[in-house]
Order: sequence, then structure tokens, then C-alpha cells
Amino acid sequence: MPKRKKSFRFIDLFAGIGGFHIAMHENGGDCVFASEIDKFARQTYEHNFKSISPQMFENGNFNKDITDEELNYSKIPEFDILCAGFPCQPFSHAGLKKGFDDTRGTLFFNIKEIVKAKIEAHKKNSKVTIPKVLLLENVKGFKNHDKGNTFRVIKKTLNDLGYEVAAEVLNSKHFGVPQNRERIFIVAWYRDSVKKSEFKFPYGIDKDGMVIYDKSKRDDDAKPISVGDILLKNSELEKLEKKSNKTYTISEKLWDGHQRRRTEHAEKGNGFGYSSFNSKSAYTSTISARYYKDGSEILIEQNNIPGRPDRPRKLHPTEAARLQGFPIDNWYEIPVSDNQAYKQFGNSVSVPVVKTVASEIIKQLLN
Repeated sequence: MPKRKKSFRFIDLFAGIGGFHIAMHENGGDCVFASEIDKFARQTYEHNFKSISPQMFENGNFNKDITDEELNYSKIPEFDILCAGFPCQPFSHAGLKKGFDDTRGTLFFNIKEIVKAKIEAHKKNSKVTIPKVLLLENVKGFKNHDKGNTFRVIKKTLNDLGYEVAAEVLNSKHFGVPQNRERIFIVAWYRDSVKKSEFKFPYGIDKDGMVIYDKSKRDDDAKPISVGDILLKNSELEKLEKKSNKTYTISEKLWDGHQRRRTEHAEKGNGFGYSSFNSKSAYTSTISARYYKDGSEILIEQNNIPGRPDRPRKLHPTEAARLQGFPIDNWYEIPVSDNQAYKQFGNSVSVPVVKTVASEIIKQLLN
């Protein structure tokens, strides 16, 4: 990845395979600490970022478990932005009365404690920097999770720590990647150091790469996309299949099962079953961590292609990377098995979405 002039520092929690890292680095960020518990995701992360953020690895700041009681949060290097695609967990209904103590036992508790440690350290030594911005990501339904209680507790927790909070659901298909993927992004800024009353979310990018701020215009003005943008050429796919001695075309047995289940679901009146796409499709459905199991949410049609069966195929991991906006054609590499790669890309953030949000954070809240 090209070197960038470092203008701010960030930490990358529940880091996965580095979607936040790429987005922040490309906006001039320097990653000073990261944490990821999954050993295969750690492998991918280190493989791709050791040369980009060498000091973080050399200084022992690539953490394995953010809940480790021996990890002293006050020793985490100072940072300006905290990034976290944290898992969604419920909080008790008494949460609003208890304030941020109610986050105990959840992984959000660790985010709060890290920020709190920096605030406490600043009280003792004014030279210690209080994190200016927090950027959190979660599933679309997070705001309504547990009847809205989960989001209310988190918002109150951040307010009590001194942060203003804004949240919005953004869709990857409006940011130049052909995937219908809705995720909530929470932006919080420390009111004593960032004197802003609001944060204007970017709702997409247009064909010229300009940000769309008007929610009502995102569908009409968003950059045109198609599934063909991320697909390998047939010759490229065949070359990769030959090299790995495997096929991405699903078996007759699996294809029969997919079709049977779709028929059964249709008879019950629901739409469950496989979803198939071709190069002319505008976008795919959401890729998930379970994609490795049977590929049912995104199957690529293979009708009347010389030398290939008429059965559909799964995405190649390279295509899964492109679907999430990873720079797989430039420098990013996949050092793990296909199954692990599918899990990792399914769990990841879409890089272009985070990159655009990060750019707006710097423009609106840091400068």
C-alpha cells in the first residue's frame, strides 16, 4: 500500500482483516494498536499490514484479546480515532438507570474502558490526548436491537463520557461496490475538543467520486455498478482453478438441494433459498460469514459458457475481496484457505464505505 503522510493516529479494535486499517491509512492515519482474537484473521492481518505499520507489530501492539485482564488500557498508545466493528450484544433493560456500568460483560464495555482510561490519564497529565472521534460499525438492525435498548445504552454511555453521537445506516451499493449491504455506522466526537453540533454522513459517491450528502438522491446519483465489475474473466477463473486443482462450480447434489429448498420455501410462501446473479445484475445480496458453507446467498450463473457446466458457481475469494472493496488487484493478499477467506470477507466492513466516512470525519471533525 502506498505510504501516506501521517496526520492522525488510530486504533483498530475487533480488527478482522483490516478493512478499517486500509480506509484510515489511505486517509493519512497511522495505526498504533490493533486487536483481533481469531487466529486466521490475525494471520491475514499481519501478512498484509506488517510492512505498512511495522512499529505496531515490533512494539507488541498487535493484541490477541482485548478482554485480557493483563492488558493495561492506559498503556495503549495515544490515538485520535478509535475504530471498532464490535459484535452486537444485548444489555439489560435496567441499563438506562445504571449508565455505562450496564455494558459490563459485553465487548462494548472494553471500548468504553479504553476511552475512559485515556480520559482519566488526561486528568492527571494534560499532555495525554483524549480520543477525539470513535467510529463504530454494526449490523443494520443494531439500532432496534432489544427494542432499541442496546443502542440507547451505548448512546448514553458515550454521552456520559463526553461525546456527541450520530448514527446512520449506509449501503455498500451506493459506494461503488455491487453489493446490497446495509450497516449502521456510529460516529462520536469528544465535545470538549471537537466543537461541532452535527456530523453530515456521506450517503454514497457519484460517478465522479464526489460525496452524496442528500439521502433522497443516493439511489439516482450513486456511481453506476454491476456484478460484472468484480467478476473474473472465464479464462482467469479457469487458470486459477487449474492452479489450485479445484472447481468453484457447485456440485450437482448441492445444486439439486438448493433448487429443492427454494421450491419448498416458495410453497410455504416465503422467499428463502439461493440467490443467483450474472455480470449484468446491478448488485449481489449481502455476503456473510457463512458463505463458505454452500454459497447460497450469492451464486454466479454459468449458462451456455463453453467448457463450463450449466450449474452456477460460488464466488472466487478474489471476487469476494473485490465485492468488499479490498485492493486485491493491487497489493492485498489472501494467505489463508478459501473457507477462511470467505468467513473473513463476510465478516468485514466494505472498505469504500469506511474510507468515505473516514474522509468526512477528518474534514468535518478533525480539521
